[in-house]
Amino acid sequence: MSLPTAGPPAHPITRRRLLVGLGATVAVTATGAGAFAVGRDVLDGPDGKVPRVEGGEVIGGSFASKARRGRSCGWAIAWPPGHRENLPVTVVLHGRGNDHASAFSSRYLGLDRFLVAAVRGGAAPFALASVDGGESYWHRRADGDDAAAMVIDELLPLLERRGLRTERIGLAGWSMGGFGALHLARTLGRGRVAGVAVMSPALWRSYDDTTPGAYDDAADFARVSVMKRQRSLAGTRLRVDCGRGDPFYDATRDFVEGFDTRPAGDFERGGHDVGYWRRMAPTQLRFLAAAHAAADNVTA
Repeated sequence: MSLPTAGPPAHPITRRRLLVGLGATVAVTATGAGAFAVGRDVLDGPDGKVPRVEGGEVIGGSFASKARRGRSCGWAIAWPPGHRENLPVTVVLHGRGNDHASAFSSRYLGLDRFLVAAVRGGAAPFALASVDGGESYWHRRADGDDAAAMVIDELLPLLERRGLRTERIGLAGWSMGGFGALHLARTLGRGRVAGVAVMSPALWRSYDDTTPGAYDDAADFARVSVMKRQRSLAGTRLRVDCGRGDPFYDATRDFVEGFDTRPAGDFERGGHDVGYWRRMAPTQLRFLAAAHAAADNVTA
């Protein structure tokens, strides 16, 4: 069974749309082996609100990416107020149908404002950066488009030139970008990754379950899937959050349960939508702040 695409901004998989698609208030959604009941008790949850605070400094631009076959890739960096120099950085990977602007748009996630609120609340300061990854699912594709290489070989040097520390980075993402953050963490290794925080990661148990276009073929899925490869993330500071009404809930639960030491995170009420991601944003950013601080203490 193919799941809905991983989070286009114009038509997010909201609680209402998921219920309508299922055709009932209570239904059964199967995602490969196993199923779970979907009802209002798991779909409903309070929507998170972007904090009403002045954002810190946000700058952006674009570059022609060799790794993405010459495509123009927009990027943005957000700093918390009063903290501009020598900060660590978390790279935020967007969902399918989104772009680099989605992370900081007040109409979408508004993560720059959540960052301000976190730092004002005592979290260790760090910067956030986002970049366009297209709909490639953040890994090398058969046509040569390689968004993962773009992040590593092009974005990180750009961030370093802007004064950010990139020897150990944070990784974050939602939906397609949640998978991308996990994939990049495996690619870089825990020596380069301070921490990873993902929301509603687009995970599937098998290639037959995947949404069209997420992978080139079954071999591509087998090559980059994070399922049953939890050992490669062992020792990485990791947080995974997913709503119990999310289409990716079953696979994400299996992924989390596959670790010898369970990562941080929770499965609470919520669907695959912006309201849930905004609700999780404060906890995710505090986790990343603590991960960066811990990594700094180790390298000091």
